[in-house]
Amino acid sequence: MNAPHQPQAPHSLADQYAAVRSQTLELAAPLSEADCQVQSMPDASPVKWHLAHTTWFFETFVLAPHLPGHRDFDPAFRVLFNSYYNGVGAQHPRTQRGLVTRPDLATVRAYRAAVDGQMLRLLEAPVAPAVAELITLGLQHEQQHQELVLTDLLHLLSCNPLAPVYLPALAAAATAPPAAAATWLAQAGGLVDIGDAGAGFAFDNEHPRHAQHLRPYLLASRPVGQGDWAAFIADGGYTDPRWWMSAGWDWVRSQQIAAPLHWRRSAGHGADWQVFSLRGLLPLQVDAPACHISWFEADAYARWHAARHPGQSPSRLPTEAEWEHAAQPVWAQALASRNLLESGAQQARPAAAAASGLQQLAGDVWEWTASPYTAYPGYRAWRGAVGEYNGKFMVNQMVLRGGSCATPRSHIRASYRNFFPTDARWQFSGLRLARDAD
Repeated sequence: MNAPHQPQAPHSLADQYAAVRSQTLELAAPLSEADCQVQSMPDASPVKWHLAHTTWFFETFVLAPHLPGHRDFDPAFRVLFNSYYNGVGAQHPRTQRGLVTRPDLATVRAYRAAVDGQMLRLLEAPVAPAVAELITLGLQHEQQHQELVLTDLLHLLSCNPLAPVYLPALAAAATAPPAAAATWLAQAGGLVDIGDAGAGFAFDNEHPRHAQHLRPYLLASRPVGQGDWAAFIADGGYTDPRWWMSAGWDWVRSQQIAAPLHWRRSAGHGADWQVFSLRGLLPLQVDAPACHISWFEADAYARWHAARHPGQSPSRLPTEAEWEHAAQPVWAQALASRNLLESGAQQARPAAAAASGLQQLAGDVWEWTASPYTAYPGYRAWRGAVGEYNGKFMVNQMVLRGGSCATPRSHIRASYRNFFPTDARWQFSGLRLARDAD
């Protein structure tokens, strides 16, 4: 199978539906039934479950209420593939998804085909605006699960001592020239508008657009690199409690954390670092973004970096408002130049050697911010069961911005708010430093 190419933007809602649904199947195509069955940890889900759950969304929220004469493919799926929608009914326990060997993969594919056929019949005629909005939400939801297919699969493959490659066509990585050192770029701050202002789709947690006051600040030109992170490790970053939040230090010690997830010492002379990826096991790339780190690690690195540069205002994580304010004017260019999922790269790449300005804002790693995931002033959740999509998770989570190499290109925007707990690191997550202006 060849790596997918950047598709042309579909015009009709039916075309968009077909494109997104086929992209999910393409991601699963190189996998065996065993690959699609296993759940490697409680936070991850089997690929087979992702294939079924995204289909359940369309059957439950679109077909059942809006297609006359619709009959469920299998009534048992209503519980089996519900994720967390209490308004819909009971759910099978998340931690036990890998135990669901029946239905088999062929049945799940038949389920997808049956629902797709009904969805495309529904879309043969114009649909009401409210139904079109539900379908668009379902497509955005499926694109989130496309990213989860890759992150969950990467974690699964990392548990295999053979270090298997997801897709052989991705195995050969081009050698990039050394990148210039990161620089600090001044941001004026002031009274700025944050939140979605576009005419297209946005999740409810991106609304309403509102004003925030920002003090002048500096933002690093690119994310922290793997070489930078190796220096943090070599300087005892994981063994010095000075850099860590109390909960983070407890986490480091209890989980015996000594490096980012998927980093391994090579067996050869010198024990150099290697990084496990969807391309297989690769040597550390000095200028590629450090990836698969938790918020605890990102915050500790910022404190360590501040101590190593005493003549500057202390480095820190940016707030999400600072990140979005800096990204807004350059977002279109950043999105066009990077390697999100639909380009088939599926690997965070080194920074460009001669680039200037803000680099790698979109399409390499999600960037942790200093902001807790809370509601914007005036926030209103969507009505109905889909209102559970975002609002009920606004506690004990931190915000990430920017998108990763596993994020579909047509899914991401500057106002997008991703969120995870402080110890989560199986996602493609990294960081970009900020400072107060001197």
